[in-house]
Amino acid sequence: MTNIDASMLDFRQLNAAIRDCTGDAAVTGCSGQRFIGAGLERGKLILSGTPGNALGAYLNGARIEVCGNAQDAVGDTMNAGRIVVRGSIGDAAGYAMHGGSIVVRGSVGDTAGYAMRGGEIYVQGNAGYRAGIHMKAYGDKLPVMVIGGKAGSFLGEYQAGGVIVVLGLTESTRPIVSNFPCTGMHGGKLFLRSDCKNILLPKQVIARPASHKDLDGIWTYLHTFCELFGGDCDKLVQQPFTLITPNSSNPYKQLYVTN
Repeated sequence: MTNIDASMLDFRQLNAAIRDCTGDAAVTGCSGQRFIGAGLERGKLILSGTPGNALGAYLNGARIEVCGNAQDAVGDTMNAGRIVVRGSIGDAAGYAMHGGSIVVRGSVGDTAGYAMRGGEIYVQGNAGYRAGIHMKAYGDKLPVMVIGGKAGSFLGEYQAGGVIVVLGLTESTRPIVSNFPCTGMHGGKLFLRSDCKNILLPKQVIARPASHKDLDGIWTYLHTFCELFGGDCDKLVQQPFTLITPNSSNPYKQLYVTN
């Protein structure tokens, strides 16, 4: 493994040094350098410090691990590979993500999974506002986001496809999701590990208790979550889940879908 000291390198010099490596690399002294690992296709990159915006942008197969926090736009438009952040990350994680996976052992900021079109995001902690906004599926691409804690306002806003799961595994007494969830939702599925009795939902969606068959459809993602962060899938599903889907007469669908 090649060791790189980033403390005196700007982002261009650092990325050039990473590209020159023939194998795995360990980078110390990260301090806000942008675009680290952009487009990287192979190998493993271990980062210590705080990488800057767009970590792993356009990632195409490599694995990136961050021993600390990361800033905004982690995995921007990534296509394949995995990014693991052992702390928390800023806003817009997985923006326009097409494939691969992002694993966050802390919490994420606002707009995680914005326009996500494929791949998987697993968050051990909470998510900020507008998680899953404009998430969409196409062909064999199915975007999935699993949030272990709770979510902020506008969760799943204008969701057009894919799956969002919020587990609510925190001691906080606030609702599992804040204000205005599913506003403009016209596709996909959203699962909340809650009976949702105190959550106000728009008329354009249908909420019902998730059946065993419904939960079978997300069992793989729950199992992966428990493998990553610990936990028992069987215990997870002992609590009620609510499944939210668009109403078939949803007027938003006519704005975005042509037959």
